[in-house]
Amino acid sequence: MIEIEGMDVGVPKFAIGIDLGTTNCALAATPLDVKDAEPVSFPVPQVIAPSEVKSEGLLPSFLYLPAREELPRGALALPWAPMSRVAVGRFARDHGAGSPVRLIHSAKSWLSHAGVDRRGDILPWGAPEDVPKISPLDASARYLEHIRAAWDEAHPEAPLDEQEVVLTVPASFDAIARELTVEAAMQAGLPGSLRLLEEPQAALYAWLADRGSSWRKEVKVGDTLLVVDVGGGTTDFSLIAVRQSDDGTLHLERVAVGQHILLGGDNMDLALAHTVKARLASEGTALDDWQMRALTHACRVGKEALLADPDLAEWPLVIAGRGSRLIGGTVRTALQRAEVDRVLLEGFLPFVDASARPQQRRRMGLQTLGLPYATDAGITRHLAAFLGREGLDRVDPAHSFVHPSAVLFNGGVTRSDTVRQRLLSIITGWIEAEGGAAPTVLEGVHPDQAVSRGGAYYAHARSSGGVRIKGGTARSYYVGVEQAGLAVPGLEPDVDALCIAPFGMEEGSEVELPEPFGLYVGEPVAFRFFGSGERQADAVGAVLAPEALDELAPIEITLTADEDSPGGVVPVHLHARVTEVGTLELSAVEDGTGRRWKLSFNVRVE
Repeated sequence: MIEIEGMDVGVPKFAIGIDLGTTNCALAATPLDVKDAEPVSFPVPQVIAPSEVKSEGLLPSFLYLPAREELPRGALALPWAPMSRVAVGRFARDHGAGSPVRLIHSAKSWLSHAGVDRRGDILPWGAPEDVPKISPLDASARYLEHIRAAWDEAHPEAPLDEQEVVLTVPASFDAIARELTVEAAMQAGLPGSLRLLEEPQAALYAWLADRGSSWRKEVKVGDTLLVVDVGGGTTDFSLIAVRQSDDGTLHLERVAVGQHILLGGDNMDLALAHTVKARLASEGTALDDWQMRALTHACRVGKEALLADPDLAEWPLVIAGRGSRLIGGTVRTALQRAEVDRVLLEGFLPFVDASARPQQRRRMGLQTLGLPYATDAGITRHLAAFLGREGLDRVDPAHSFVHPSAVLFNGGVTRSDTVRQRLLSIITGWIEAEGGAAPTVLEGVHPDQAVSRGGAYYAHARSSGGVRIKGGTARSYYVGVEQAGLAVPGLEPDVDALCIAPFGMEEGSEVELPEPFGLYVGEPVAFRFFGSGERQADAVGAVLAPEALDELAPIEITLTADEDSPGGVVPVHLHARVTEVGTLELSAVEDGTGRRWKLSFNVRVE
């Protein structure tokens, strides 16, 4: 436990970073009254076995909802919740592998999935009707609430809601997913002043924290740093450039962010499970769907253990039987290191050319609902597409794709030396084929703790001064505007996409679009929003076809009319603002009166 003496309650004592991960959560803290203090990871107490609590460096992002008589009273008790009836963390993950229909996981991925009701009780996904369910929003809040309660129990003199807190999100999260993340944090009792930070930036901040002032000797002006973040549910790529300020000092600027790719450890777990299932089938043992779910969770545990310990040759797998032969029908086997290396390298990290692109397979007309996983599991093809996408020629105009000068690996999958070396050899091969120099590796960052430690470093830098990565919004954002014109039977009016927030718009900044628009009030209307991580040159007010953009979740609402007027069209000017939290607000301000409606995400009349 970190302690500070002689400070008044109510005054922030710590800079805190929280990693709300798909697979694991973590918290790190640094005292605000110590200038160069390194972030320290906070061991999170959690149930690891019935009636047994232990503090561990990671809180697995798993929530288990036991049946009424499944566990004895007090089995899930915590110091701050002696009557707890649900499990969060390691026991939830391990015990839930044997009863996956009651296990909630990948809540973070569901929170970013626009195709479902993220406030609806849908998890565990596909569970029978007799299993209680909660929403992705509530599940995310449960993890954060556990972390807050654990911190408050250990630091009664410095409750979490009074500290400087940074919560990390994937760089590819759109504005709605960020807003929902903030909502989950507020529901969990985190401070309203918390800030969001992109995970790849947090990983680089952790590297800066480890290097201190010596980082300026390891990079130079003109370098481009590639952050490769392969986590449990997502793969994120970011490019950060090393610039020179007017006073001659070095600074960092995030210049590109990849698309939101639902591809990571979850996909690998399923691939390993199918590998083991095929081996068992060849030996005469067949598994049903229920056992396949349990095998997938068991393979995840085995994969993480094998990646963490290079001396392990295999990991035992136990899959419970079904029906009356529950014990006798138990299947016992093992996950082999050779299988892990083969599946991860050949299936997810294939050798491809720099010109390779993700393959879009032909889809069936109907499919079951679920997470929108990437159709191509080749991470290296997604990386090639990111480095070679249109618009990045401004970063590296001399080559056909961006040649990173250095690579920083992050995410639990990159704990494996085999994975890191495979990725590095592929990137190096691409660059050397165009006559470039092999990139260096920014060493020293622990993949599991980097994001939370980097968040704490960033929170400290904001409060006390320090190195900051210039970033702003990771996407350009647009709103749909219906074109005025003559009505034609059978034809819908044309819609333009109007840029309201350009790529890189800084926190706390606001822009006003000079052109007036008509806003319908007093009747139901729909607002369409769009985003793009690739169109980085569009300025505020730019107009283009919606087909060139990614459409976000629409908003349907009735905006309140004035009490003295029945409604109709109100002349307004649009204002876009990036909040200090990092979310986007769009407001319509009535000409003459200054009356304001917030149109974006949390839509309400002010």
